[in-house]
Amino acid sequence: MNATQHTIDSVIVGLGTTGLSVARYLASQERDFAVVDSRENPPNAEDLLASTPRHFGDFNTPWLAQAKELIVNPGIAIATPEIAEAQKAGAAVIGDIELFARQNKKPVVAITGSNGKTTVTTLLDLMAKESGVKVGTGGNIGMPALDLLKDAATELFILELSSYQLETTPSLQTLAAVILNISEDHLDRYDNDLEKYAEAKAVIYMNCEHIICNREDAYSLRFAKDSAQQNMITFGMDAPENGHYGLRQKEGLEWLAKGDQLLMPVQDIKQVGRHNVSNSLAAIALGEVAGLDMDAMLKVLRDYAGMIHRTQWLACINNVNWYNDSKGTNVGATLAALSGLAGKTVLIAGGQGKGADFLPLQSVIKEKARVVILMGEDAQKIAQFVDESVPTIFVNSMHEAVQEAAKYAQGNEQDNVLLSPACASFDMFDNYAARGDIFIQEVKTREANHA
Repeated sequence: MNATQHTIDSVIVGLGTTGLSVARYLASQERDFAVVDSRENPPNAEDLLASTPRHFGDFNTPWLAQAKELIVNPGIAIATPEIAEAQKAGAAVIGDIELFARQNKKPVVAITGSNGKTTVTTLLDLMAKESGVKVGTGGNIGMPALDLLKDAATELFILELSSYQLETTPSLQTLAAVILNISEDHLDRYDNDLEKYAEAKAVIYMNCEHIICNREDAYSLRFAKDSAQQNMITFGMDAPENGHYGLRQKEGLEWLAKGDQLLMPVQDIKQVGRHNVSNSLAAIALGEVAGLDMDAMLKVLRDYAGMIHRTQWLACINNVNWYNDSKGTNVGATLAALSGLAGKTVLIAGGQGKGADFLPLQSVIKEKARVVILMGEDAQKIAQFVDESVPTIFVNSMHEAVQEAAKYAQGNEQDNVLLSPACASFDMFDNYAARGDIFIQEVKTREANHA
C-alpha cells in the first residue's frame, strides 16, 4: 500500500516475531496501525493480514513523522534518525513490553543482566511449574510478551528483558525484578558508554515492589539503592545477613543459605560453574517473593542440567571434558564460564566484539587457560590481551578450532575445552545457536571417531 494514502495512529517499526505479535495484538484491539521495515522482505511479512498497511525497504515514509505512536522492535535503535525525528515531532516511542504492561493485571517477575538472565528465567519457569503455578514465560526469549496474554488462566508472568526492551518500557509494574550483573555488552549501540547501557537496564527497578539485587555487582547494588525501595533483597557468594541469600560453610561443605538457614549443598546443583551458583541464588530469591515452594525450587536446582549453548557439557574424550558456551557473546559471560571450570582449559574464542574491551579477560586467561584458540573478526584484538605465557593459535573455521584444541588439551591433567567466544557470531555464523550447533557436531564427530 502506498505510504502516503492516509495518516496512521500507530506504526510498528520492524517486523519479525516481535513485530508480528504486536500486529496481532493491535488487530485484536481494532487499532489503526501500519508496519514499516527497512528490509525488502522482512521475516513474517507473509503472516500479516492482507489489509495491513505496510512499507518495506527503508524507513522513508511519512507514516513515521505523522504517527502518534511508534512501537519499535527492540533490534532497532531508537536513535535511528527517522525514529528520533518522529519523537521530536511528538510521537511516543514504545515497545511491545510497554503494550504488555498497559494490558496486564497479573503479577510479573522481571529479569535482566548482561549474563545469566536466560538461565535464571528458565530456572524460575521450572520452579513455578514444579510449585504448581500456571506460568507464562517469555519476552526476550521464547514467546513474545503480548502472546502470553492470550492465556487467561496464567497466574504469574516471568519476563526476560534486554536493555533494548527496557529502553521503551516506562510503566511495567513488577512484583519482583532483578539486575543480575552488568558487564560490557552491546556497547556499539550505546556509544561505547557502559553507563548508558547500565542505565537502560536500571529501568527494570522502576515500579518494582520487591527489588532483588546482586550485592557483589556495583551497578546492580547502586541502582537498587537509588530506587529508594524498602523491599530490597540481596544475593551474593558470601555469607548472607538475615533475609538475604548467599553461601555458608558447614562441616566442610558449602551451602546455599538464606541468612542462617541452610538450604542445600552447593555440590548438589546440577549446572556446571560458579556463575550458576549465583544464578541459583537469584532464582530462589525471586521465586520466594513470588510465593513459590522452596522444596520445589531446590528440586529444580538438583535436576536441571542447564541450557543448550550455555556452559553445556558435551563429552569426555580421552579424559578431556568439552563444553559449549556459544551463548557467551560478551566478555562477562566468558569470564564466568572460564572461571567456573576446574583445572586448565583450552579456550576457543573470537567473533564480533561489539566494541567491548577484552582487558578483563587477561588475568583469568593467564590463570586458567592452557591455550587460547582465536577466530573471527576480532581475533587479533583479543590476542592483544592474552599473556605471552599462554600460547595463542589463530584458525579460520570451527573444524580447525576443534582439531587444534584436541592437540593441546591434556587428558592426564583432566583438561577442558571450552567454546566461549566473548563475541557475537555474525561474522562467521547466522547466530550463536548456529555457531554452537556446528561446535557440537564437530565434538560429537570426534567422540565417535575415538569410541
